Amino acid sequence: MMRSVGVLLLPGLELFEFGVLTEVFGIDRRDLGVPRFDFQVCSPRPGEPIITQGVSVTAQHGLDALTGKDLVAVPACAPQATYSPEVHDALRAAADSGAILLSVCSGVFALGAAGLLDGRPCTGHWAHIEQLREMYPLADVRPDVLFVDDGDLVTSAGTAAGIDACLHLVRRELGSRIATVIARRMVVPPQRQGGQKQYVLDPVPERSGDSLEPVMAWVRSRLHEPHDVRSMSRRAAMSERTFARRFVAETGTTPHQWLLGQRILRARDLLETTTLDIESVAQRSGFGSAATLRQQFRRTVGISPHAYRQSFSRLSS
Repeated sequence: MMRSVGVLLLPGLELFEFGVLTEVFGIDRRDLGVPRFDFQVCSPRPGEPIITQGVSVTAQHGLDALTGKDLVAVPACAPQATYSPEVHDALRAAADSGAILLSVCSGVFALGAAGLLDGRPCTGHWAHIEQLREMYPLADVRPDVLFVDDGDLVTSAGTAAGIDACLHLVRRELGSRIATVIARRMVVPPQRQGGQKQYVLDPVPERSGDSLEPVMAWVRSRLHEPHDVRSMSRRAAMSERTFARRFVAETGTTPHQWLLGQRILRARDLLETTTLDIESVAQRSGFGSAATLRQQFRRTVGISPHAYRQSFSRLSS
């Protein structure tokens, strides 16, 4: 279970992105039932201030404090082709030791400079996507999403997308209830819909008509019923092809993958908050059978529904 977090501060630090990591992982919320993280802020020169945006930020810990952390996070910083050899070594050592690496916005460039993006799916702020591709051609850069979860590598798009990535990571590692508690205290949605295409000024084509959110809300309220592109496009009064194209443009994913994700979220919530048997959970979340739920749950979450319930149920036995 994720218990310790190290945040790496680098030149050109952006305060909002650093604040996001502090807000999610650095505040003691044990009074709300949230486990306290061992949270340490690190830099190549501890005790030496980093001046950014008229503010002085001083890390108390050196790069050695990143060793053994469950999560090593890099907030936005000035994109560079290389950082110091000590930074590269510290990031590679963290990866080799099994840490989850998380970048917020341009923090992804530090991971790339350390050679940690080669052959891996990743993302960054839409304004930096072409630069990221040019500097790290072996990386599988995905421009349209808010964040990419590749197991031990989680990268996020610009600014507020870091909140999405952090809450997703909390949900993945500690369960939906903990993520929801933190999100509620931050006054943000536990899971935001859409990709970063909706924030790009150019060259995303204009979309006609209203958002598809009403259709998605309608589906979420009826996950126990059968749904597919045909039924959703009919609800939206569009052709299947137009609906599928609009859906990807608005959400950054396909209707099928979105629907699967919503059903997994519903199943996780039921496993955490009820004592329903697995067959009933499968029915209520729209998987139809316990066998299908088990297959899709293990593929998506990485463990069986039973194991997930054992780890994350908030009900007394």
